[in-house]
Amino acid sequence: MNNEIFLTSETAWCPGCGDYNILDALKQSLITLGKAPHEVLIVGGIGQAAKTPQYINTNGFCGLHGRSLPPAVAAKIVNKKLTVIVNTGEGDSYGEGGNHFIHNIRRNVDITHFVHDNQIYGLTKGQASPTTDIGHVTDVQPNGSNNIPMNPVALAITLGAGFVARAFSGDKEHLKEIMVEAISHKGYSLVDILQPCVSFNKVNTFQWYNKRVYKLGKEYDCSNKLKAIEKSMEWGDKIPLGVLYKEDKSDFHDKVSFLRESKPLVDSEINLNKVSEFMKDFL
Repeated sequence: MNNEIFLTSETAWCPGCGDYNILDALKQSLITLGKAPHEVLIVGGIGQAAKTPQYINTNGFCGLHGRSLPPAVAAKIVNKKLTVIVNTGEGDSYGEGGNHFIHNIRRNVDITHFVHDNQIYGLTKGQASPTTDIGHVTDVQPNGSNNIPMNPVALAITLGAGFVARAFSGDKEHLKEIMVEAISHKGYSLVDILQPCVSFNKVNTFQWYNKRVYKLGKEYDCSNKLKAIEKSMEWGDKIPLGVLYKEDKSDFHDKVSFLRESKPLVDSEINLNKVSEFMKDFL
């Protein structure tokens, strides 16, 4: 299986955008895992990152702004054999979709959530996003953003996510390794991907990140939740990359007996007579 199997049309991203490396790492990850296009569903909401389903040859679904997780979760619940991956930006996932982000961690359906985090709203031309640092000046915030930036990895760990990682689009090989591990993990997996926006974020650039990011070493124990929370709070002069926290736990299908024990719902026989009887209650 070669890289061309997941290649589709030309993208509309800006030259130099960090999304290119993310897309390429995603394709390479699926190849490494031996996935075929029909076995994968890529889901997006609205935004530059959420265009990913249009640029890769798999099943795809593009939803509303902040609403990528509901269809992704629904698809996985009815077809547990499907590899379901969500690709959205931080505004889409942590802003408009923040409530879905929180409660789907609690639900723990077996999906993988890749968030392209460029600390700015790129599609709508550069206003502050949920992860924008305090003081960051934009055309909409000329005096600088005064909101406390959201820490998605710390939030995910404290809410009980079983897999939480941070990666950097400037290190494609490491990003691919993290993606492979995240997709392979059973249950909800979050990878917050630091992704420079070359058009609208002139602060958090590739150079800015390269001076600050470092990889967690083999000595780091990703099963230690307190240590993981401590690492998740590092930001500024040093930013850790890698799997911050990992825990094996029962996923949504394990906790629902008829989902655990039966074949995928999508393969179940549909009895139209029963459906008709059920619909009468709504007439």
